[in-house]
Amino acid sequence: MHNIQLPLTDNHLSDLSARLRILGDPVRPRLLHRLAISPCGVTELSRHVSSTQPNVSKHLKVLLTQGTVDRTQVRNTAVYSLIDKRVDCVWRMLDQPKEG
Repeated sequence: MHNIQLPLTDNHLSDLSARLRILGDPVRPRLLHRLAISPCGVTELSRHVSSTQPNVSKHLKVLLTQGTVDRTQVRNTAVYSLIDKRVDCVWRMLDQPKEG
């Protein structure tokens, strides 16, 4: 049985839609997967996802705006970390075989 509270409000559905949209570009789930291991900077993330630093920075800005990641400054490097632990629930849900 699912643990869904009904009725779903417009605000709840809007928030849910926004959070699911962040996974819409293949780069973002790969970034989140890497950040789930440990915090790191844009250079390492760029290597991990085989993309340019400007492209990774663009995607990190989206994740930062949505409150999924956090950024701290360590000397001259911006270090990103995963702060929305609900991402782990999404991974587990997507990793389950389809029923029926």
